[in-house]
Amino acid sequence: MRRSLNGVVLAAIAVVAIIVASMATFVVDPTEQALILRFGQPVRDLIDAPGLYFKWPFVDTVVYIDKRILALDNERQEVLVSDNQRLEVDAFVRYKIDDPLLFYQSVTNTRGADAQLGGMLNSALRRSLSGASITDIVRDKRDALMADIRDQMITGAKRFGLQVVDVRIKRADLPAENSEAVFRRMQTERQQRAASYRAQGSQQSQQIKAEADRKVTVITAQAQQQSEQIRGEGDGERNRIFAEAYGADPEFFAFYRSMQAYQNSFANGQTRALISPKSDFFRYFSTPTPAPEAATAPAPAPSAKAD
Repeated sequence: MRRSLNGVVLAAIAVVAIIVASMATFVVDPTEQALILRFGQPVRDLIDAPGLYFKWPFVDTVVYIDKRILALDNERQEVLVSDNQRLEVDAFVRYKIDDPLLFYQSVTNTRGADAQLGGMLNSALRRSLSGASITDIVRDKRDALMADIRDQMITGAKRFGLQVVDVRIKRADLPAENSEAVFRRMQTERQQRAASYRAQGSQQSQQIKAEADRKVTVITAQAQQQSEQIRGEGDGERNRIFAEAYGADPEFFAFYRSMQAYQNSFANGQTRALISPKSDFFRYFSTPTPAPEAATAPAPAPSAKAD
């Protein structure tokens, strides 16, 4: 009986020892840091190195605080911008816990931090975007506006022991009921601009064509003038050569001109002419050496009538 009682007592003592030992130790994960609180007040420095640690059971409480960068995805909200247009803005915040003790004392946990940051983000979005236009938010000043919102968030988050790493606007859209009207207006503006560009292009095209036609006319006239000038110079040079040739050998020149007249008159083989065989035109047919007085001036070619 005593043995069984002693065994029960020893087992109970072992269980109590195990429970006390488990309550006196705690493990800090590499992604966490720990605060030791005694009756709600910190009694030790912050523990940020991973490992096994000890505390007083039933007296000390361990609060684990995440060391990683945390994310807050804000719900989409409507913002009234400078041109009295409503925008649905979707933004997010990336932050981490910079002062764990202040964080615990002010917001206790990440739920409280998200609630505080969400309210600050909504206020910062309304303050920064209320003076900007849709074009500024979507394209022209997007980076500057996000930087201004981030600066406001950084200043406000310090009160809760938080460090804001980044703030971004994911989307900025018009409400569904306004999208179609804005799209039609944008389409009309683009069509007007396209028509203006086409009209300007047509005007420039006509100007270029007119200038090109004028240059063609001028170049053609100059070319014709030069060609007539060159042709006249060529005719003059030809006459000069003929004159020199005639002066050097009048008999041969008369013979050459007669041969050219024969060739031009009977070239197509269908020429018919009624001319006396004793005509001066055929003087080289009867004898290769006509009388000198007849050879001094070649007879002009008779007019031929083609059948």
